[in-house]
Amino acid sequence: MVDVRTPRSPDAAVVVLHGGARRRERAVVSPTQLSVVRMIPVARSIGRAGGRRLAVVRLLNSYRGWDDERTPLDDATWAVDQLRERYGDVPVALVGHSLGGRAALLAAAHDAVRTVVALNPWVYPSDGVPLPGRRVLFVHGDADRVAPIGRARAVAERLSGSADVRFEVVPDGKHAMLRHGRVFERAASDFVVETLLDAPADETSAGGAVGGDV
Repeated sequence: MVDVRTPRSPDAAVVVLHGGARRRERAVVSPTQLSVVRMIPVARSIGRAGGRRLAVVRLLNSYRGWDDERTPLDDATWAVDQLRERYGDVPVALVGHSLGGRAALLAAAHDAVRTVVALNPWVYPSDGVPLPGRRVLFVHGDADRVAPIGRARAVAERLSGSADVRFEVVPDGKHAMLRHGRVFERAASDFVVETLLDAPADETSAGGAVGGDV
């Protein structure tokens, strides 16, 4: 894990999960690959919004892509356990892009997780586990040609039977979140602060921040 914000006694914690398809057999994740770098501004935005009340980490998966041996879901669950050991019984948010969004949605069954943000998640329409008591936000560009928005809508509809689910569409938003990056970042940070800290983002960050950005 890469620390983004490390207050001494946070009220909640966030794990930011990257995407990235598998390029070759069992390829190790590089901290400089685009799918990883893409999540740095997302993590920074959440850290600024949460100020002293929110611990934020970025997770580097064990391997690229998703296979049957160790998946991003395993890595996400491990990260939540690590935060619980570090900070105790604080509520956790999972924020993921692409395959990281899928991992976030599936790992949200962990009893420490209260909030999920899936940014252009790459999912199967059949994905989804019951998530009672969770707050879930999908943010999806309608010009995404990698992760079809229809699949995400199907999963959101399924999850709405057990969780509080919102679905926001970014007009002309593409999979990489580059052209409308700040829209995705702001949506994620506002939702995390609202649901984990019960406070508007501007109010929470007014007291300043502890720890450094990556």
